[in-house]
Amino acid sequence: MAVVEIELRVAALEDEVARLKEQLEKVAPSQEDWLDEIYGAFDNDPIYEEAMRLGREYRESLRPKANKKPARKTATKAASKTAKGRKG
Repeated sequence: MAVVEIELRVAALEDEVARLKEQLEKVAPSQEDWLDEIYGAFDNDPIYEEAMRLGREYRESLRPKANKKPARKTATKAASKTAKGRKG
C-alpha cells in the first residue's frame, strides 16, 4: 500500500473520530439516578402485583420448614416457681 493511500485512510479515520466525538458531546448524560427514572413505573399494576406475589410464594416454598418449638413458660409461672423454691 502506498504512503499516500495510508495517509488518506488515516485522515478519513480522524474525520470519523472527530464526528463521533461531536455526537457524544451533544448527548448529555442523565444527571438523575436511573432508579429515580423508573421508580413507580409499576404502581397499581395488577399484573406486576401478581408476579411479585407468585415470586414471594416460590421463595417461601424453598425455605426449610421450621420445627414447632415447645411453648415457653410465661414469666409469671417461672417467677412463681422460683419464689416457691426460695421459701423451702
